[in-house]
This record gives sequence, C-alpha cells and structure tokens, in this order.
Amino acid sequence: MGSLDLTWSWAGIAGLVIFAWAYSLIVSEEFTHLRKSKPAVIAAGLIWAFIGFQYSMAGQQDVLDAAVGEYLVEFAELFLFLLTAMTYVTSMDERRVFEALRVKLINQGFTPRQLFWITGFLSFFLSALIDNLTTALVMSGVILAVGKGNPRFIAIACVNIVVAANAGGVFSPFGDITTLMVWQSGQVRFGEFFVLVLPATVNYLVPAVFMSMAVGSEQLDGATEPVSMRLGAKRIMALFGLTIFLAVTFHNYLGLPPFLGMVTGLGLLQIFGSFLKWRETEFIRHHAEHVPGDVIAYDSFHEIARAEWDTLLFFFGIIMSVGGLAFMGYLGHVSDYMYHELGPTSANILVGVMSAVIDNIPVMVAVLEMDPVMELEQWLLVTLTAGTGGSLLSVGSAAGVALMGQARGAYSFVSHLKWMPVIALGYASSIWLHLWMS
Repeated sequence: MGSLDLTWSWAGIAGLVIFAWAYSLIVSEEFTHLRKSKPAVIAAGLIWAFIGFQYSMAGQQDVLDAAVGEYLVEFAELFLFLLTAMTYVTSMDERRVFEALRVKLINQGFTPRQLFWITGFLSFFLSALIDNLTTALVMSGVILAVGKGNPRFIAIACVNIVVAANAGGVFSPFGDITTLMVWQSGQVRFGEFFVLVLPATVNYLVPAVFMSMAVGSEQLDGATEPVSMRLGAKRIMALFGLTIFLAVTFHNYLGLPPFLGMVTGLGLLQIFGSFLKWRETEFIRHHAEHVPGDVIAYDSFHEIARAEWDTLLFFFGIIMSVGGLAFMGYLGHVSDYMYHELGPTSANILVGVMSAVIDNIPVMVAVLEMDPVMELEQWLLVTLTAGTGGSLLSVGSAAGVALMGQARGAYSFVSHLKWMPVIALGYASSIWLHLWMS
C-alpha cells in the first residue's frame, strides 16, 4: 500500500470501475472475440493514471516512481521466464514433437476407456513440464481425431483432460502460471512443491474414476499416416530439460532469480538453432533432389515471435492493474478480512472457489500482493486450490476455455457442469489430504 489511502477517493472508485469493466471483457472473450490483453492493458494504464494524478497533487512523485518500478520488475521476471518457456514449446511444436505424439496415440487402436485414462495421465504428467494449456490442446487433438461421431465420449474425455491438466500443474513450478509466481516470489522452494503430488493425484483420480464408468469400450477408428519428428527435435527437448535445470540451479544454489537461468537456456537454443539452420542448409545444398520432409529450416527468432504475446501482455495488464489496486489500499482491506477474520485455511479454500469463476492468475496475483503471513503448508494449500479450483467450471481455467473452442458442439459449459459434483468431491478430498499430511 502506498503512503496515501485512496480507497474512498474518486481515483480509487474510478480504478475499481475500470478494473470491473476490463475484467467483464476478459471473462467474456469467448463471446466478444476481443483478446483479453487489450482491456487488461488499458485498465492498467488508466488505474495508474488515476494514481499518478493523486500522487502528483500530493508532491510524492518519488513514491510513485518506486512503486511503478517495483511492479515492472515483477512483470519483467515473469515475462522473460515465460517467453523462454513459450519459445521452447513453439520450437517443439514446429519440430512436430506434439504432432508425432498425437498421431502415435491415434494409431494404437485404443478403446475409448483406454484412451480416456491414457490421455488423462499424460495430461497430468505433461502439464508439470509444459503449461497445462498446451497439454490440454495436444491431448484434445487426439480425442477429437478418434472420437468423431461420438460427442458424448469427446465431452467426457475433455472434462477429464481439463481436470488432469490443472491438477498436474500444481506440483511443479513449471506446470502453471500460479505455481511459477509462488516460486518466483520465494514463498515456496522448488523441491517443496512436490509435497502436492499426492493431493494433486487425488484431485484428478476421484472424478476420473466416476467419469470412466460412463465411457464405453467399443473400438474407435481414427488411424492416420505416421508423422516423424523433424531434425533436431530430440536435442531441443534435451535443451529444454537443461534450461529447467539451469533455472532451478540459479534460484536454489546461487540465489538468483530463475528467469536468468531460463534466458541462459534461451541463448543455448538460439545457438543450436543457428547450428541447425546451417546443417539444414548444407543438407539441402548437397541433396537438393532428395530432401526429406523432416528437413525444414529452423529460425529461433521466428519461434520467439510465435510465443503467446496476447497472454504475455495480459499478464502485464493484470499485474499492473492488481498492483495499482493494492497500492491504493484495497487489497490490504481484503487481506485483513480473509486472512485475519476467516483464517488462512478458509481464505485459501475460498481462493480456489473464486478461481472457478475468476481466472486463477489475477486471484493469485492478488494473494501475492496481499502478502499474508502464512506457514509453508498454507502457501502450498493456496497453490493447490488456485490451480485446481478452476476445474470446477469450464470457464475457470485457460485449458477449459480453449477446449470449449476446440471441441465446440461436444464439450461445453453445460457438459462440464454435469460433472461438477464429482470434481468438487476430488477438490475437497485433495484439500483434506493436504491438511492431513501437514
């Protein structure tokens, strides 16, 4: 909170109105087709303009400059980390890693029930390494390819993938934006996240067992032509593993922000990209008449350009907007009520329920800005609830929203809502298990 309490000022009230307007557009992105970054960035600019006017009138420009710089550094660390991770994901996508995995699963001839469990477990474990959105999209591609003409199976399998991807993302700093923010803030160390493996597993398995009973065992026919990965794909995967190792090492053993390790890994990818481009050029020059399909020029800067810039700008808007509301004094009052009146456990469970309606990213940003004094098990609890609470509704997570667009006509808000009772049972069971283990 800044030196001025603006909660009852015209600037504070105007800031709340602007944030509410922006967020209404963000949550209705599916219907308006207005990218979420646009209202978020505008809201951030206007909120800080209101703050700037008040602090300029009070002659406290130095306080304002320090606050803006603090939030900008916070975003910059997240931005560079995510940009590197996204570049690796787009590079693996360009090298057909995910397409090869998808086609291989399709061609195995699994029954619907087998495919239900395989895509669920793959979503659970892959989301711990790559973001849960990418994982959900890859796995849904498999379901849509083999489930043509069976919308009921597609709907159940998509619910399963969303729950699995969200649950798998909570026990790794790389699995979800919320876990990444908690890790980078220093509230939870890298190895401490793995305490959530068992609660996350329960969170997924409880609803999955019930949903699997509704899946048939008839044979599906979705065979397609095999796809091979392009040149350098395996080495890019290895470099991604090395980059994660560098991020952890920089943070845990050198006391440096994890983004420095990630950016170092990005540099390694670019060097390898130059080498790969030279190899491909030489191959084409010597075998111009017989160039295989997996030899295609690689450009690391093109893959950087393919990163989710809408998402990155959305993070900027949210961090600066929520930071502005915190600077005005609003989050201090909310924190006093939630973490002092209700208590940490009730507050953190409420955070998870809120993330079913409100995207978990701004919710977690708000919690971190409140900076409540909590023990490690409570920080792990809010990480668990914020990450998995979004599974209660299809609109509660990026994975759910993306799959509603991907599987339009089969997977919808209503089809997901039908399974909310068993998802809620899994949510409650995971919380109970975590508290019991603590």
